[in-house]
Amino acid sequence: MKRTCYFLLALILGSSCGNVKSEKKNDNESSFVYTIPEPAAISDKEKARYEAMLESFFDSALFRRGFNGGVLVAKEGQILYEKYVGYRDLRTKDPLTDTTSMHLASTSKPFTGMAVLKLVQDGKVGLDDSLTKFFPELAHYPGVTVRMLLSHRSGLPNYVYFMADKTKWDQNVYVTNEDMFKFLVNEKPARSFTPGSRFSYSNTNYVLLAMLIEKVSGMPYPEFMKKELFEPMQLNHTYVFTLKDSSTATPSFDPNGGFWKNDFLEGTYGDKNIYSTPRDLLRWDQVLYTGKFIRQSLLDSAFTGQSRERNSLHNYGLGWRLLEYPNGKKIVYHFGRWHGFTPAFARLIDEKVTIIILGNKFNRGIYQAAHKAYGLFGAYDGRTGGEDQESSTESTPPPPPPAKTKESPKKKEPVKKVLKRK
Repeated sequence: MKRTCYFLLALILGSSCGNVKSEKKNDNESSFVYTIPEPAAISDKEKARYEAMLESFFDSALFRRGFNGGVLVAKEGQILYEKYVGYRDLRTKDPLTDTTSMHLASTSKPFTGMAVLKLVQDGKVGLDDSLTKFFPELAHYPGVTVRMLLSHRSGLPNYVYFMADKTKWDQNVYVTNEDMFKFLVNEKPARSFTPGSRFSYSNTNYVLLAMLIEKVSGMPYPEFMKKELFEPMQLNHTYVFTLKDSSTATPSFDPNGGFWKNDFLEGTYGDKNIYSTPRDLLRWDQVLYTGKFIRQSLLDSAFTGQSRERNSLHNYGLGWRLLEYPNGKKIVYHFGRWHGFTPAFARLIDEKVTIIILGNKFNRGIYQAAHKAYGLFGAYDGRTGGEDQESSTESTPPPPPPAKTKESPKKKEPVKKVLKRK
């Protein structure tokens, strides 16, 4: 009897110790992950047909035009076509693979936008909360709401331009989010229009949204995005670039293959500076379809155009560009441009098709190829709303086309030397 009691006591103690160990593990690392459905079943014959069609299309529309990067097209999560062309670094000829993370430029904005909507869903932020609720220092910009920041209807001037004033900012010093904020507080650059009266794309909106995330969550934006999005979604090659990553991040190049140097706006995030891969973006796309990260009703509002001042195919939701066709079709997408990076990410909601193109050698043909690819899957007429593709996201004008000479002169950078801020 005594032996039996000792045995039971040891068993209970062992079980208790095991539970303590498990709880400790859960305290130190999050085990929660967003599950996504199995990819749609597509027959080998159908998949071969899609692959041949897409190979022919991209060979003509993109690959023959100096493309350097990766392309992925999927339907209901099933990859129909995937190809990687060129090099991670044109100087060293390092191969570009499916794990090469590339700068998303303004294609980072949907990530920031959805992170804000997660805070809205959790009751920590209201879409119609005033900007001054979080930042009373900006009382001289009254009437701006979180919704207006998300939809580019705030009227706030674009920091890409006002921080370029050399009399007020040393162009040899990196600008941070905090620097931009202090500039708004102290210099008070004039707003572009009355808040809510119209649409105007401004990167300032998304830098402020990143700062709002930090204020509400108590975490730096890069940490919040990693903990709340990237890790639970298993986006293993996705991260927020900070200046400490300068020596390891994938570089970009101009159309002639010249290395594109960093400039003074490299240090801001929220509007840009997320690096990712086509496969990670596909997983991100699939998580959004589940309704587990953002509930469907709130996601639908993000995919609803917020600007109706004039009739146009083009609109902007809450963190997403939209193409709304007369036949009821809708494209939910976001392109971007930062130096030589020209990403395109599009979601054909009706067909559940995802088109992803990431490149690190400047190539405006990426946008055209993405838009033209819509028609391969549905009744899209090829019109794109006449938008100027992401021209407002870059701090310097786009590079000129390659010179028609044997030896093209190297592009001169406006900033020859950039110093980290002390």
